[in-house]
Amino acid sequence: MNIISYNVNGIRAAEKKGLSEWLKEEKPDVFCLQELKANRDQVDLTVFEKLGYDIYWHSAEKKGYSGVGIFTKVKPKNVEIGCGIPQYDREGRVIRADYDGFSIMSTYMPSGSSGDPRQDFKMEWLSDFRSYIQELKQEIPNLLICGDYNICHQPIDIHDPVRNKNSSGFLPEEREWMTEFLNDGFVDTFRHLNKEPDQYSWWSYRAAARERNKGWRIDYHMLSENLIDKLKSADILQDVKHSDHCPIKVELDVS
Repeated sequence: MNIISYNVNGIRAAEKKGLSEWLKEEKPDVFCLQELKANRDQVDLTVFEKLGYDIYWHSAEKKGYSGVGIFTKVKPKNVEIGCGIPQYDREGRVIRADYDGFSIMSTYMPSGSSGDPRQDFKMEWLSDFRSYIQELKQEIPNLLICGDYNICHQPIDIHDPVRNKNSSGFLPEEREWMTEFLNDGFVDTFRHLNKEPDQYSWWSYRAAARERNKGWRIDYHMLSENLIDKLKSADILQDVKHSDHCPIKVELDVS
């Protein structure tokens, strides 16, 4: 099963840049999206349905903001919208599809870059999300949690760790949370297979950051460690450009 996660930074804007044409060529079995920035009824999804995808969508209450989705060619047994915590579900941050033997989650974690109130919200989210996943694992031990975590874990994951040491997304407390989350029984699939530097998934629109590859790796496929023998490959598709992020991809042998 090929699974791609992509913060599209507005699905309508990404489609104008050829998202569905790229998807037609890439052919993932499951496509997890973040930052849809639209309600389902605002988007013509016919082109995606014609590619064979069943579409599941979780919008934010606020117009033009956040939102996650799962487009899947493999029919799920169940789809769960939200995480059951109202302040996060209002922002459209979690959706989960359950398959035989494992589940895939598309999640868009908050950014704290706009100031202290949102950074505080982000830290509350991180604590609550970790507790939510710990509880969920009792019921569903086999998880792939895809999405935009808005955190660089290690210095190798950011182009300038020294100057960004006090930046939201690379704060010590955020990085410590990531370490603890992994210690709860997850594997960073990309870093498990690839130890090379300069591998990023997001770039600022400023100062030609993408052209200069001055980026951050903030998008992840986090896999339950008991599924690690199912992991066949993990890639960052840095040349794909419909967004300020790029897609990330994993291949799992779940036959």
